[in-house]
Amino acid sequence: MATYQSIILVDDDPVNNLINKRLIRKMHIGDQVEEFLEAENALNRIKEFGKDSKILILLDINMPVMNGWDFLNFYMEKFKDRNDKIVVLSSSIDFQDREKALSYGIVEAFLEKPLTVEKMKSIL
Repeated sequence: MATYQSIILVDDDPVNNLINKRLIRKMHIGDQVEEFLEAENALNRIKEFGKDSKILILLDINMPVMNGWDFLNFYMEKFKDRNDKIVVLSSSIDFQDREKALSYGIVEAFLEKPLTVEKMKSIL
């Protein structure tokens, strides 16, 4: 199983983050699990990592202020030299959201909430 230096949860729902953080910690796939209620704060944290750091980002789409699409656009513009693994984790069941997310070359998968061990294993 892959090991990440950091797993970054970007979701404005603190309860979702808490549940996901516990599940991920039990899987022992990362040195640390960090949660961000605002996408901009997550982007600022990503800037602090070296470009060769191994990071997994679980990104919600529907968030206030900066949504997941804005996050992806900013990431593509500012972090061209990074190789982080980005997975969209959303409550959206809209096929168009799935297609749009996967149209970003940096998005490796689209998972529907809730996150489960099986879903995590499928992206590792």
